[in-house]
Amino acid sequence: MWRRLRKAGVLGINGRNALYTLRWNERGLYPRVDDKLATKQLCEAAGIPAPRLLAVARHHYELRRLLAELEAHESFVLKPARGAMGNGIIVVMGHRGAGFVRSGGRALSREGFVYHAAGIISGLYSLAGHADVAMVEERLETHPALAPLRDGGVPDIRVIVYRGVPVMCMMRMPTRLSDGRANLHQGAVGIGIDLVEGRAIHAMQRGRSIDQSPDTAAPLLGLLLPEFDSILRTAVAATDQTGLGYVGADVVLDAQLGPVILELNARPGLAIQLANRAGLLPRLDAVDARLGPKEGPSAPLPLDERIALGRSIAARLSR
Repeated sequence: MWRRLRKAGVLGINGRNALYTLRWNERGLYPRVDDKLATKQLCEAAGIPAPRLLAVARHHYELRRLLAELEAHESFVLKPARGAMGNGIIVVMGHRGAGFVRSGGRALSREGFVYHAAGIISGLYSLAGHADVAMVEERLETHPALAPLRDGGVPDIRVIVYRGVPVMCMMRMPTRLSDGRANLHQGAVGIGIDLVEGRAIHAMQRGRSIDQSPDTAAPLLGLLLPEFDSILRTAVAATDQTGLGYVGADVVLDAQLGPVILELNARPGLAIQLANRAGLLPRLDAVDARLGPKEGPSAPLPLDERIALGRSIAARLSR
């Protein structure tokens, strides 16, 4: 089995850690992507769209104030600033009586909201179990072209950017099984996206190939992502701000705002290879061959040329 995977150019977790994250991602820069508030500040300073921040609570005594600040907002998303894999995120769709209604129509009391936010601050969902920050963002709206594919939740587009060059892309589509979260481990659908055209070429859920949405039965393959050029530009421009050389950029295509950076990841997962039915290694090697062995995460090329390079590599290796 390992020989077949190696021949296919599949990157494993040990190889990712040793050859890419440890080599190209300086440890001291990790907080720029591990902390969603820091990521948001980086993007805003560079003029890169990100969801609007509505409220923040860093201490338990601030939770009542947090609740009061949200009264004027019909819908929003509560999340841990240092969370991972979608854990700890609550999507509030609206108000219901004295409480709220979550995605899927479930009720959430004000006390339940405060209790969950308190768990976030205590570090229940943070990467290392350390004290965290409860942050609330505006709720993004799914682009109309993608809405028929899912029953709830907002899809995101993951772009792997290596040394400033986009090398692979997939869309993560939330499902009822994933409780409306765009997380493959929880049952979301991974859809491989061709870098050249932005077209869906393969789809999988829990390691099984599928060709239609498990919730709506809408066909998945052949879908052409709207604004794909802008999606790639947004992803690459955001990673340029981090100083890191191997990053997963998560972009949401919002109905009103267009491409928006949701978050960045210094340790992006490897299931994107399954979604694309292609290994990452040949693409990563091709970037190194073009840019040379010079140490450092940034490519000495303008952004548009780096995107064109990533597309040309993907086109050549996909033949």
